[in-house]
Amino acid sequence: MKSGFFNSYSLSSLPSYFEIGYFSSDSFRTMLTNRLAILLSVLIGISLIGFFFFGAEKEVDYSTDIKPILNKHCISCHGGVKKSGGFSLLFEEEAFAPTESGHPAIVPGSSSSSELIKRLTHSDPELRMPYQRAQLSEEEIELLKEWIDQGAKWGKHWAYEPVQEPKLPANPTAASFGGTDNTSLAPIDFFVQEKLPSLGLSPSSPENPMRLLRRVALDITGLPPSESLVRDFSSGKISYEQAVDQLLSSEAYGEKWATWWLDLARYADTKGYERDVSRTFWPYRDWVIRSFNTDKPFDEFTIEQLAGDLLPNPTQDQLTATAFHRNTMNNDEGGTEDEEFRVAAVLDRVSTTFEVWQSTTMACVQCHSHPYDPIRHEEFFESLAFFNNTRDEDTHDEEPRLRFYEAEDQAKMNQIVAWAEENEGKTAAMQRADFLKFHEPKYAAHLATDFQQSELIDTKWLGLWPGGSAVYKNIDTQGSDQLLLDYWSGVDGTKMTIRKDGPEGEILASFMINKTQGEVVKEIPFKPVQGKVNLYIEAQNTRAKTQQNTSSIVWFAFVPSLKGKKKPGFSTVKKSWEELLHFRGTRLPILIENPDYMARPTFVFERGNWMVPGEKVSPKVPKELGTWKSEWPSNRLGFAYWLTAPENPLTSRTLVNRVWDQLFGRGLVSTLEDMGTQSDPPSHPELLDYLAWKTVNDYDWSIKSLIREIVTSATYQQSSVISSEAFQKDPKNQWYARGPRYRLSAEQIRDQALAKSGLLSRKMYGKPVMPAQPEGIWQTVYNGESWKESEGEDKYRRSVYTFLKRTSPYPSFITFDAGSREVCLSKRLVTNTPLQALATLNDPVYLDAAKALSQKVWEESGKKPELAIQTIYQNLMLLPISESKKANLMNLYKSAKSNFDQDQKALGEFFPGADSSLAALAVATNAMMNLDEFLTKP
Repeated sequence: MKSGFFNSYSLSSLPSYFEIGYFSSDSFRTMLTNRLAILLSVLIGISLIGFFFFGAEKEVDYSTDIKPILNKHCISCHGGVKKSGGFSLLFEEEAFAPTESGHPAIVPGSSSSSELIKRLTHSDPELRMPYQRAQLSEEEIELLKEWIDQGAKWGKHWAYEPVQEPKLPANPTAASFGGTDNTSLAPIDFFVQEKLPSLGLSPSSPENPMRLLRRVALDITGLPPSESLVRDFSSGKISYEQAVDQLLSSEAYGEKWATWWLDLARYADTKGYERDVSRTFWPYRDWVIRSFNTDKPFDEFTIEQLAGDLLPNPTQDQLTATAFHRNTMNNDEGGTEDEEFRVAAVLDRVSTTFEVWQSTTMACVQCHSHPYDPIRHEEFFESLAFFNNTRDEDTHDEEPRLRFYEAEDQAKMNQIVAWAEENEGKTAAMQRADFLKFHEPKYAAHLATDFQQSELIDTKWLGLWPGGSAVYKNIDTQGSDQLLLDYWSGVDGTKMTIRKDGPEGEILASFMINKTQGEVVKEIPFKPVQGKVNLYIEAQNTRAKTQQNTSSIVWFAFVPSLKGKKKPGFSTVKKSWEELLHFRGTRLPILIENPDYMARPTFVFERGNWMVPGEKVSPKVPKELGTWKSEWPSNRLGFAYWLTAPENPLTSRTLVNRVWDQLFGRGLVSTLEDMGTQSDPPSHPELLDYLAWKTVNDYDWSIKSLIREIVTSATYQQSSVISSEAFQKDPKNQWYARGPRYRLSAEQIRDQALAKSGLLSRKMYGKPVMPAQPEGIWQTVYNGESWKESEGEDKYRRSVYTFLKRTSPYPSFITFDAGSREVCLSKRLVTNTPLQALATLNDPVYLDAAKALSQKVWEESGKKPELAIQTIYQNLMLLPISESKKANLMNLYKSAKSNFDQDQKALGEFFPGADSSLAALAVATNAMMNLDEFLTKP
């Protein structure tokens, strides 16, 4: 026998047994047979155990092993865009269906019978797949074979699996984290450190306490810590955790985190497109700031923005929130088709919603099924059906707009609603209240057809020439006895007639229009009719010229006349009603749902073209992204419930990933906009799911609680100092073996400089401001607007209040990578350019900040330049200055002072009223404000 397990029982040992006379030959043979049988049984048992524990074939996972191969090599020809040979690998049922050959390409359980494997290994380059591309590696082909032989089990992408409650060790410990041996780790630290040893990395030591305080203050509030916070923390009066709590309770917190959200919401103060004229949107920005400061739960924050108008008895704030999706651009250029740009806005709303809340690249699906993710072309339009029934129509006036009444006007409204409830009933009163809030429902002038001696003026307003007419089709007057007409006119004596169906139809209204002072709303008696009718409208005026517009009609609405004319007080209520109809104060574009009689149908657009409607669809969510509950309404409110349901696999993961990115400069999934099958895999999937689960179930969607858990972790509190060896192993800090360190955002850089100088205004909310910017930046055609620099403290307000023009954003913000907000921006890409240094060295904001800080410290230091430089540096960095830096700054100070002494004109231009010493200190201060350590998060 061969050497091995049986060697000690080899037949060569048999004579010894006979020689010592233990057994007869027969008994020995029996014994030997039994012993061999036992040994063979043991061997088989050990082999089976070894097979199951060591030699069992590992099951191939579709999501992690197979899907990446298919996406990389196959799906561009066999997926959502193309299905070459009738074969698609995007959906399970398609992958196993018969191809054009009549046979399936994948035969579960038999790779040898699968055409997929035959084509991947074919010797003929014309038949081998991928066609005219590099052959798959042997490892990839073997994986595909194993997968098929194991039954070709399909699977879900990890991000589409519901978030499960995490399993944590009872008392996770580490050899060293945060500088203490055998420390009991917080879950974040456990998940991070768990990976470090295998990567040859180890945690960094704790950050210097004052650098850490500056880091967390900038992260939470966007501002450096206040003097009182620095004093209390440095003296040990408060702990780090208490400092974090103070920062989270600061009103500056809402301003900082609102900036993050406004990037996602594509918030701006102009409409975009060619003319890019101004619009009123700041009430929505203020709502976002307040929501963060009150720590509005993220599910409520979501529902109110997507469907606040559909909540029972929505408040002013809930209506304001819906402006999220009115941040879409509006094209009021003459000659444009309003319906085209209304559709463009709705398409954007679908794509933005899925990017912001689901990290899903839904825009791909507008024209075809998703190239990589299992989302069908028609599912895009089923999702669009949720958003397609809103009242906005890309009109010039951007209606519907929410009216913000001051106390006096609000009292008038309350009086009107109370009167209506008493005389018309509760339902009628609510409808009248809604009309006063946002003037809906109404019909826009651009719906006119069948023009005769008439036109759509600039494709916006109906203009009827003398003897002219137009038709409005399928109008539901709701049986109203009154028509409200919004118009203006430059000519007297126009007789307007509205008939049913046509020029010979029944007269429903007849009235006179005279010259107006601007836009007015006129109440016109109207003959009640039921059901939908065509309204024929004509104008007669002998005074007007042949092709002169007798008026410009903006919209009309059917609102019954006020009841109770004979009761005392009617005239007062009627006057208030008329005054509020002409309200011209703050009006914010919002979302309002169409009533049933104005509902729009939704169709699949063939190849994404809005002019080629296909199959009619109803509201549905993509099947792959979670289940729909029957109790949810089939509108935006139901959609918002679906997004924020605990079963939704992506919303909580997306929120956690975005917040983590804000604090670490990199998401746990680095592709913030995409968690689909083409996204980067999560660096720490268990950590992502732990935080997602906890945010929903323990924190009740509290963003402040999520931030607090992250910033109080040892992982966040690590030093950001890095060795060259560690940098080689992890240049992007993907594994978090050091603290986060990256350049501050555009807003943080500006606000930090103003805060340190004492110039920063803490005034909150209200209209946007215009700080200093170079001349000639605004040169938009057909606009007529200009940048008017704000005065007083307004020019030093926080950056979140700076006026943002989409076609010409604030220059220093763009220089530091802020966006133009024309579309949703999930992540700003950080760049380094010479323009950035030129901005911080020359922008009046930074020069003013340097001068103000220098002037304050110059007096306090007794006009001693060396002491002043030390003090300013300590003030800016919260750390003492090194001798080498102090020497370099003193050299700069001396050089600048010498230049100013020799050139008094330059001194006066740079710092009017200052002597050369103070001006030189301002130069040195400006240099300190340009140091990398000041512009970078510590």
